[in-house]
Amino acid sequence: MYVIITYDVNVKRVNRVKKFLRTYLPWIQNSVFEGEVTEADIREIRNGLKDIIKDDEDMVVIYSFRSRKAVKREILGTEKNPFGTVI
Repeated sequence: MYVIITYDVNVKRVNRVKKFLRTYLPWIQNSVFEGEVTEADIREIRNGLKDIIKDDEDMVVIYSFRSRKAVKREILGTEKNPFGTVI
């Protein structure tokens, strides 16, 4: 499954969310991660994020697709973190 995850969380939790998501997905730009994950991974991601965020203050959006081929991706300007980059 291919996912795009975006978030808008309180500044106190931004680094925790970013660090957590980096264990599963490549960072694309501020508050955006995307890539291939398994069904088990996405369950772990949901559960982990639920433990980090506060429902009354934060928002995480998970877009799920069958595969990367189902997503048309167009970049205008400079790509901040190309998929070929290893951190």
